[in-house]
Amino acid sequence: MLVIENCRLSWPDFKADYSLKVKNGTLCAVVGPSGGGKTTLLHMIAGFETPKSGQLTFNGKDLLSLPPAERPVVIVFQDHNLFPHLTAAENVALGLRPSLRLTGAEKAVVSEMLEAVGLKGFDLRRPGDMSGGQRQRVALARALMSCRPLILLDEPFSSLDPHLRRSMIRLVDELRRERAITIIMSIHTPDDVEGIAEQMAFVANGKVIATGTPPEILNGPYAVDIAALASDP
Repeated sequence: MLVIENCRLSWPDFKADYSLKVKNGTLCAVVGPSGGGKTTLLHMIAGFETPKSGQLTFNGKDLLSLPPAERPVVIVFQDHNLFPHLTAAENVALGLRPSLRLTGAEKAVVSEMLEAVGLKGFDLRRPGDMSGGQRQRVALARALMSCRPLILLDEPFSSLDPHLRRSMIRLVDELRRERAITIIMSIHTPDDVEGIAEQMAFVANGKVIATGTPPEILNGPYAVDIAALASDP
């Protein structure tokens, strides 16, 4: 289980104080207004932001004492962060072996991972030759290849059209169920995860204001505020 208890961060123009629990194997959708602290929460879990106080543990292990590379966490950003000069297979292989010195068996595993995200035969394509949805699938495959038990998705599909966005969310759900991975995904369109995510956290003003099942959050006291998110710039 991921446990966040009173993790406080502070800047001149923004303060945050997070508390949240997410059970293993759960898909937790993080929703909230732009600038409310969703990305900061994910960055803190990943180790890119350090709280001044509080506790952050995963399966009982303290994460705050670990640098990002040593945490059981991988993060996928909205702009996917693929290397344009590398092929899809090479970008995915970075999650397995950063040196890219792969054995034949490891190359086969990379191809299998590309197939798992619907990109069979895309091994030699470069990011510039793929659509936005295909590039995000490569980024997702790279995250899965790392074999980290906790994956953070920072609004990874917001630039995609509604049909493709929902397709990607269903793919994420299918893969995390197959691999028993915990997923925390910030999303700008809460309705897209209803019926898929088991947990939803509403984040605003640097705090987890409410958490529960998607129906509880989408129909609860903050329903009007959440319904307005899709129209935010």
